Amino acid sequence: MQTRVLTGITTTGTPHLGNYVGAIRPSVEASRRADVDAFFFMADYHALIKSDDAARIERSRLEIAASWLAAGLDPARVTFYRQSDIPEIPELTWFLTCIASKGMLNRAHAYKAAVDKNAAAGEDADAGITAGLYMYPVLMAADILAFDAHQVPVGRDQIQHIEMARDLGQRFNHLHGREFFVLPEALIEEQVATLPGLDGRKMSKSYDNTIPLFAGGKKQLREAIMRIVTDSRLPGEPKDPDSCALFTIFRAFASETETAAFRRALEEGLGWGEAKQVLYERIEADVAPMRERYDTLMADPAAIEVILQEGARKARAIATPKVAGLREVLGLRAMRTAGAAAGPARPAKVQRVARLASFRDDDGRFRFRLFSAEGEELLLSVPFADPKAAGASQKRLKQLGATAAVVQVRGANLVLEIDGEAVASTPDYPDEAAREQALTRLRLALDQLATQD
Repeated sequence: MQTRVLTGITTTGTPHLGNYVGAIRPSVEASRRADVDAFFFMADYHALIKSDDAARIERSRLEIAASWLAAGLDPARVTFYRQSDIPEIPELTWFLTCIASKGMLNRAHAYKAAVDKNAAAGEDADAGITAGLYMYPVLMAADILAFDAHQVPVGRDQIQHIEMARDLGQRFNHLHGREFFVLPEALIEEQVATLPGLDGRKMSKSYDNTIPLFAGGKKQLREAIMRIVTDSRLPGEPKDPDSCALFTIFRAFASETETAAFRRALEEGLGWGEAKQVLYERIEADVAPMRERYDTLMADPAAIEVILQEGARKARAIATPKVAGLREVLGLRAMRTAGAAAGPARPAKVQRVARLASFRDDDGRFRFRLFSAEGEELLLSVPFADPKAAGASQKRLKQLGATAAVVQVRGANLVLEIDGEAVASTPDYPDEAAREQALTRLRLALDQLATQD
């Protein structure tokens, strides 16, 4: 079974070396593991909370998408999309907002920090604080819960947001009596490398001390490296590698053998100018091939758009049926039955309900079908060698109900999954409208099964 891991990338600013070493490189490497179902999204709704510069956000979306793709993110292997291309996310945000307690949101670190800053300045507690900042944790919870992510890689400062997502998912599950949402776990990135910037502090846009990853080409990369602050020791004087930003950055890109050689050279008195040139050449060896891909992508935004639209299609194949099921349980469903007419009561009719039927294939394996109350075949199971396994799957199916069921869109049909495994599928449908109508009938049947003894 694959573990679904979801990573958000805020679209403000231009990627730098610290972003590459701390987030891009390890995430791309993790996405190649066979046991990981990786979701990467550009959090452009979140960016609106931090910036009102439309041109900057637009440019950042392009640069960040090109950077991740140039660094090796494979859109055929992962689901790579823009948050703003998934309309189910703001819809789910509202569903969660309606159950989010104000007390929980009052405790959010970002909001508390803004309030404390106002208090220190003698301002009103909420001066300049937008509802967007206040509701940020709910939007983040929707990002995660919409796709039933199992793990979300975060630093320790973001653990609270994952806890809030769990709290909101658990509260919804409790209110409606079923496991509608997978409760995510924070994947703490203890080993993430943190690079020092030009001034020795953590490399960060807020400190204006970054070294660009691709922007400005190799000329700007070299110029930035040559501006890294060093001490006053002259060529020939021994340097301390462990207190040297140059060595820390070099080690993030070099092999153990290269790192050991650079350490010796510094201890033996390598001059700072030469050391910076060695650092530049080592980084450029890794970055140059990626920069070539980056420049190609930046010159063809339409190609990136195609990739992101395909990613959105893959993402919505999960989010659309998920939110459709939530609409059902919240009462936002299609009008299926007329209201009761005035007049004398009539004898109640026997209500037909959905049912499961087991059978044995010609090759001796065991299967089952799900029929609607009207007798339409909605699902055909995969074949089981063991009748007990087939029975266990039927039992789980009866317990799910519509909103806890994971139904994926696969081409012309729908596939029902249990614990990440495909268990049954629908017939093929001629078009999207027919498939959506079938999804509604399937969810109704699943709800009927769940209410039967």
